[in-house]
Amino acid sequence: IPWGIFTRYVLGTGSQWPEPIAILLMVVFTFLGAAAGYRAGAHIAVGMVTERLPAHLRALLAKLVTLLMAVVGYLVLILVPLVPSEWIVPVLIIALVQGVINTHLGLLLGQQRIALHNGLLILQSAILAVVFIVLLRMDGAGVEDYIRAAYTAHGTTALISGVLSFRYRSVGAYSFLEACAQLFRQGIPAQTANTLQLINYRFAYLLVERAQGMAGLGLFSVTTQLAEGTWLVPKSIGMVVYTRVSNSEARKEQMAMVLTAVKASVAATALSTTALLLIPDAIYQWLFGTAITGITPILLVMAPGLLAMAASQPLSHFLSGTGGVMQNAWSSGIGAVITLAVGVLAIPVWGLLGAALTSSCAHLVSVLYQWHVFQRTTGAEWRALLPASGDRQALGTLWRRVLGR
Repeated sequence: IPWGIFTRYVLGTGSQWPEPIAILLMVVFTFLGAAAGYRAGAHIAVGMVTERLPAHLRALLAKLVTLLMAVVGYLVLILVPLVPSEWIVPVLIIALVQGVINTHLGLLLGQQRIALHNGLLILQSAILAVVFIVLLRMDGAGVEDYIRAAYTAHGTTALISGVLSFRYRSVGAYSFLEACAQLFRQGIPAQTANTLQLINYRFAYLLVERAQGMAGLGLFSVTTQLAEGTWLVPKSIGMVVYTRVSNSEARKEQMAMVLTAVKASVAATALSTTALLLIPDAIYQWLFGTAITGITPILLVMAPGLLAMAASQPLSHFLSGTGGVMQNAWSSGIGAVITLAVGVLAIPVWGLLGAALTSSCAHLVSVLYQWHVFQRTTGAEWRALLPASGDRQALGTLWRRVLGR
């Protein structure tokens, strides 16, 4: 992109290749982001049933899921030439070991050992970097060097995390048959919620493509990806809320933590959204291409929905941690209905601003439903969301838990 800008405005002859290359890279990074999301455990999943299994069944089930994901990944690599054929098996092995690591890290989170969880992630990256640099200095650069470094880093981390996560807490565990029954009872509404949430997130893309064409869809896609980046802190806070709520029966403590988390999530998203709104269009064009213009008005219309979704992260994790999976499904369903209704009416008339309005309306209505359920469950009042004198200390405690301290 910088080369395209240089040739167009300095040399006076625009190059044709920077823009299609940027689009292809965006597709590649989407695949990489999906894989990174699986590694981080960021994809939507339900862990309430598995946490009630006996220790040996819980660990076995997690490793079985990892093995199935590795098989799926192997088939994808064969059918879709994402990597050269000679590297399919090493990639499969690394992915399988990483899945085992994710299983161990999930157990650590369930034990609320967040600092140890974060430390192992740092250790894995450090081993990978150090071993890779050493191998490069020994025999020159090569893909084999990175593969060996990845084997070393992943294998070491899997071993250490396995030993450290051996301490289980299996209070009130179900039998295997009872756990299977609970799995279907909770899994069906959870997968329904996932499907409806997908519609809520992405159905507007279809309407934008029909109304604005591929150019409009590209602009809306870039804006959406930027906007969803403001949820990184709320998602981290939501993870802490889930680990605390699912391990506590004290309703008042749960309510206080969720309220603090909602305030912190909304504040963090407000700051990051403001920063995005203050970035000039020229910067976005330099990053994404000259065709990307008019991001700021779209972000401005999306802003209420971004704040609503930030508040939704702690609320949805509270519902998941207390067994309210069906309530999350209802929330996603309501959002999907709003997306369908508002999108069909607004996008053909107002284009990308109509798509942004659709997104905001869907998120706002969804979080209002979640708040209603939370309020009915805990007895919280609206004024509890206002700034209070004890917020500073509560936010400090929450932040230390996010950092695992």
